[in-house]
Amino acid sequence: MFTIKGQLGKDVCDSHVGLTRRDVLRVGGSGMLGLSLSSMLQLRSASAANQKLIQHGGAGWGKAKSIIMVYLQGGPSHLDLWDPKENVPDKVASAFSNIDTALPGVKVTEILPKLAKVLDKTTLIRSMSYTPNGLFNHTAAIYQMMTGYTTDKVSPSGQLEPPSPKDFPNFGSNIIRMKPTDVPMLPFVMLPRPLQESNVVGKGGTAGFLGKSFDPYTLFPSGDDLDMNKMDRIQVEDLKLRPEVYASRLQRRARMRDQINDLMPEVDKAVAHTSMNEYYDKALELIVSGRARDAFMIDREPDDVRELYGRNTFGQSCLLARRLVEAGTRVVEVIWPKVANSDNHSWDHHVGLTQRMKNQSGPMLDGGLSGLITDLDQRGMLDETLVVAVGEFGRSPQKGVSTSGNGNSADGRDHWPYCYTALVAGAGIKRGQVYGQSDKTASAPLENPVHPGELLASIYHSFGIDPESIVFNHLNQPRELVKAQAVPGLFA
Repeated sequence: MFTIKGQLGKDVCDSHVGLTRRDVLRVGGSGMLGLSLSSMLQLRSASAANQKLIQHGGAGWGKAKSIIMVYLQGGPSHLDLWDPKENVPDKVASAFSNIDTALPGVKVTEILPKLAKVLDKTTLIRSMSYTPNGLFNHTAAIYQMMTGYTTDKVSPSGQLEPPSPKDFPNFGSNIIRMKPTDVPMLPFVMLPRPLQESNVVGKGGTAGFLGKSFDPYTLFPSGDDLDMNKMDRIQVEDLKLRPEVYASRLQRRARMRDQINDLMPEVDKAVAHTSMNEYYDKALELIVSGRARDAFMIDREPDDVRELYGRNTFGQSCLLARRLVEAGTRVVEVIWPKVANSDNHSWDHHVGLTQRMKNQSGPMLDGGLSGLITDLDQRGMLDETLVVAVGEFGRSPQKGVSTSGNGNSADGRDHWPYCYTALVAGAGIKRGQVYGQSDKTASAPLENPVHPGELLASIYHSFGIDPESIVFNHLNQPRELVKAQAVPGLFA
């Protein structure tokens, strides 16, 4: 029997009832600190220690300290954004005129005037391409882009089953497992909405068989998708102490834990290899330091910076992504703030493409993505921050035709995975380059096709992770992170 020395008081517990649920910190309502956040940190460290990182080296190897994935959910039309074509039939030609960019001889459409000025800081991949497994549906394509794997769970309607613990992990979960953060900060954040097609929500956006300790922290503010001010109402209750659990009280509990350890040397010796204090202290520091909470306070940014990104959900999400990376977050995924198969500023332009892209989705993308690249570069952060902007596929070269079973108006394009465009920048990526080339109608790559798996492999390579490193699934079967190799031509 042993005694714990310490002050008793109403803020701790009633002396006759001992310890209760009120005497521990809750994180996101998931349970006690000692059994949740600190355990999560311990699991991550152990997994990282057990995972051998093969040192491949080469151009771009290990340059990235963080990544901001700008995921253009819905599949934007490459022909109407950054791979326009001239002297083509009316059914193929974009309604938008072409403009010059900072890259001599390279044009984009008129709806991207701000991105045109910063294109010399990026690489455009105009030869993204793959043959789909099953129907051309969003969810299957999203799952492939986020995990590197296809799935056999494609139904006749094109939908998939909901997320499962058996799923392959999101690439961000793999990264934070193998490259854990070294500061008290959320390692992986997803915002401002989940991956979604119809009622299938979050497929490809979880840690899957790696376990929930590697899931992203999700920041999905309340409000309709058309609410452009929702980022001003960010709530991060998960990262605050309960009102009655203030910092000094929590730190006193840490001292109480130390007293228990002092009274139990035999237990300390038995579990010394688990570094219990280290993981508890990391969890404690994350909550008490306020580092994560401060990062979410975008209202501290000057008005001119907020205007640079655009006063809308997407633009402010990109700004928040920069703040998170600046504070030490390893992976941020900015999911386009509109569900895949929907109207208005969605990228799923089966109808009304010209008006919707010119007045809604186009200006939002132009301001938010150009603002992110400019801001990172000016702050000297682009050298170690990888930026990737990509959707699950492009749009059909011909307007008004059906490639996926969907109806399309004369001013709409259907799904097209055979050729589309991605933008990458930072962390060793070549500046001012167009990689690959599409044919005359942007229907297929003419040279250097890049599969989504190869793009993911290049992301892993940028972090100094061998893309074919082995992980073990829920059945303890060995699986590669992705069955592909990095694309050397993307790196300087």
